[in-house]
Amino acid sequence: MSNPQQLRYSKEHEWLSAAEDGVATVGITEFAANALGDVVYAQLPEAGTTVTAGETCGELESTKSVSDLYSPVSGEVTEFNQDVVDDPSLVNSEPFTGGWLFKVRVTEEPADLLSAAEYAEFSGN
Repeated sequence: MSNPQQLRYSKEHEWLSAAEDGVATVGITEFAANALGDVVYAQLPEAGTTVTAGETCGELESTKSVSDLYSPVSGEVTEFNQDVVDDPSLVNSEPFTGGWLFKVRVTEEPADLLSAAEYAEFSGN
């Protein structure tokens, strides 16, 4: 498994892109997608919703379980990925590209986000 170097990672297995014009993209890692199994339902935060770093903001349901989705940063959701709502399997097949979950205008970024190498060590992959 390869974690893209340009992303940062949370210990809850979400990834975060660098903010462009203050807006960052959030998704879950390939490690998390594999652990979940086949994702069959995604409840994502709506545009305009305020999210808080480390707190739940949605959920992903798989054939194995239901897992909470955590926001790696604080801010306002600007967009969610309708393609994932329509086809949740994108989370499994394209976790770092087409399977992104939501975009957020970042107001606060915690200091404990991990680099790709740190996340690989943390997750053991």
